[in-house]
Amino acid sequence: MIRDEDIVRVEAPRISAADRLYLTQIAQGMKVTLNHLFFKPRMTVQYPEQKREMNTQNYRGVHRLNRDPDGRVACVACFMCQTACPAHCIHIVADESPWEDREKYPQLFDIDELRCIYCGMCEEACPVDAIELTYEYDVVGRSRDEMIFDKEKLLEVYDSTKDVKPRKNPKITGYQRTGDRGKYDQLRDRLREMTQQSNPISAPHQTVDGERAPAPENKENA
Repeated sequence: MIRDEDIVRVEAPRISAADRLYLTQIAQGMKVTLNHLFFKPRMTVQYPEQKREMNTQNYRGVHRLNRDPDGRVACVACFMCQTACPAHCIHIVADESPWEDREKYPQLFDIDELRCIYCGMCEEACPVDAIELTYEYDVVGRSRDEMIFDKEKLLEVYDSTKDVKPRKNPKITGYQRTGDRGKYDQLRDRLREMTQQSNPISAPHQTVDGERAPAPENKENA
């Protein structure tokens, strides 16, 4: 049962004659229109003869595959970008790397630019800064196949945009030519010590590097 003191009565506001004719609202709208027309700078550009200056550091445009300092593709085929992609527009085929400083490299790397939603999740997930979104946005294709960028085309985008947007080259990675190996080794040793200190009995079966360690011998009960 609702008590009378809990009931809140709301009175309808009084509307003047000007409000009933919407004269106040029309005057406010005309004020905004005239301010944009005469007093504020025009933002319209005559595209494609004129192009707006884009922020080259955080604009999410066409993808590119970065190269390492030796000119090789920086991707290590870890499938992190393909797993993180919500649109499922990345397809990678990994193969054994011909170089000694990494285990795998992408034999095939395709991105469907029409299916992509340009959210930047692939760029955030990449541990070696191999995939990036550039400031390029005016891409045209006459067919859907032309909008599927393969590894060679993604590397071409890097070659054309590297001068304006250089690669970040992260410092903590597991590969010598894509970052600083020394910091990675220090981090790996620290994780191994923390694992052994927290669980000295079960941890020796598996090390941080993934190598198998000998199992401890069974101790007889006294």
